[in-house]
Amino acid sequence: MAAAVGNAESQAIQPSSARARVERYCNKDLIAIDPASGVPLWLQLRNRLVFLIVSGAYPAGAQLPTVRELSGSLSLNYNTITKVYRDLEKDGYVITQRGRGTFVAEVNTQDAQVAEGVAAAELLVDTFLEQCKELGLSEADAASLVAQRAGGIFV
Repeated sequence: MAAAVGNAESQAIQPSSARARVERYCNKDLIAIDPASGVPLWLQLRNRLVFLIVSGAYPAGAQLPTVRELSGSLSLNYNTITKVYRDLEKDGYVITQRGRGTFVAEVNTQDAQVAEGVAAAELLVDTFLEQCKELGLSEADAASLVAQRAGGIFV
């Protein structure tokens, strides 16, 4: 990763007090997916990137791996990575600059923690539904089980 982010671009993304401390590139070795999981690959990748951004492992202003790099290292389709990056940009986790790359955006950690909790809950629901399907339960049966077990817990 020899290419450097232009000085004007990095100043636009990073707060001035953190410019010297921020890693310029995100470590793609921290990204892992499990093809054997029942969770869609794009969702696994999205959730992992959200976690790395919110936890600070990928600091604001750091450049994410290119779509091509990530596609090659994870053996995922180019379009899958593109879909994840677009989704992350829509949710405000990253900023894409044409011809420069995709960079971690400043994230409100309180809002991000709520979003991370929602993402974790969605992952649990996906896993639960996949297991119900494997057991031969219908979607309606699974929803009924959840409603019965919740029984006013969230009121």
